[in-house]
Amino acid sequence: MRITRFIFLFALAAGILAMPAPSQAQVAVGVSIHIGPPALPVYAQPICPGPGYIWAPGYWAYGPDGYFWVPGTWVLAPEAGLLWTPGYWGFGEGVYVWHAGYWGPTVGFYGGINYGFGYTGVGFAGGYWRGGNYYYNRSVTNVNVTVIHNTYNTTVVNNNNTINRVSYNGGPGGIAARPTREEMAAEHERHTPMTVEQNRHFEAARGDRGFLASVNHGRPEVAATPHSGDFRSRGVERGRDANMNRPAENRGDSNRADRSRENNGRIRDDRPPSARSSRDASYNSRLDEKHQRETDKMQGQQDAERQKLQQRHDQERQNLGRQNAGQQRQEQVQHRQQQQMDQMNRRHEQQSQKLEQRQQRETQRQEGKPHK
Repeated sequence: MRITRFIFLFALAAGILAMPAPSQAQVAVGVSIHIGPPALPVYAQPICPGPGYIWAPGYWAYGPDGYFWVPGTWVLAPEAGLLWTPGYWGFGEGVYVWHAGYWGPTVGFYGGINYGFGYTGVGFAGGYWRGGNYYYNRSVTNVNVTVIHNTYNTTVVNNNNTINRVSYNGGPGGIAARPTREEMAAEHERHTPMTVEQNRHFEAARGDRGFLASVNHGRPEVAATPHSGDFRSRGVERGRDANMNRPAENRGDSNRADRSRENNGRIRDDRPPSARSSRDASYNSRLDEKHQRETDKMQGQQDAERQKLQQRHDQERQNLGRQNAGQQRQEQVQHRQQQQMDQMNRRHEQQSQKLEQRQQRETQRQEGKPHK
């Protein structure tokens, strides 16, 4: 009996070893489950700790106790010229499967997920490499220009017609995105998996029960950190209102610009400030400031309305608990509250789109005027 078992295990091992080893970027690895991940929390991006760091957005991972949040953080690329393609959850054949992220010369397919901060769902507009130096797009990244001098300011267009926080591709309610020709080509490039720094960051998040979705209800206390694996120091960013449907950095200037892109996801006109005239920069700066004030005002009004509705919903749920309401009654209230929240989010989205369209027209008119 033992000999038979040994022969079976030996044959199984030999068969596994004989299988080709696929790239981590091309295959779904890890786990497959039947419940989709929570929505992406809303958070601000912590300030970049120094030159050469690249933003790796936060994501929902899965462990023995269910989904847990891995905060967004700044990390160093394993070598100059490499960009980070975030991982994503994909639905297929009745299960949700994790597709691991990777480093490569171009940003590939990441499910069409709008992770924010330059990861709009297609490509990457947060920065690019030139001559061994990394340049940061200040319109979607948080950098201190007195510390980091390789910066530029190019507004970007979000490729998603509907801005939302859905964190998975395919399936019920998922993002209906498929790889572009450029993203398919990126799959065949040389890839590097997560760095040791990123793995330590992942393990630190997995070891903290506060990041479990079952504990934080989709709103982690720490949503992003400037330093990987550090969730206690100054500079960490907390999760904001979980019912916002717009990434925190997409304020006004992240959805206005020429949509034309190169394969690495950057706008064709991205240049360091030294490549532009001071007059152009002055005109653009004043207009951007005006648009920022308008967007901040609208955002504040929307946040106040959202908070008021959330407080009313919380009070209704508390009343149901005191009344020992039945399951059917609770489901009815939950359904009604969700409808109200969806209606408000759609209204806010329409307001944002109208403002962005008007600001885009102003930008186009300004660019067409001769500068005196």
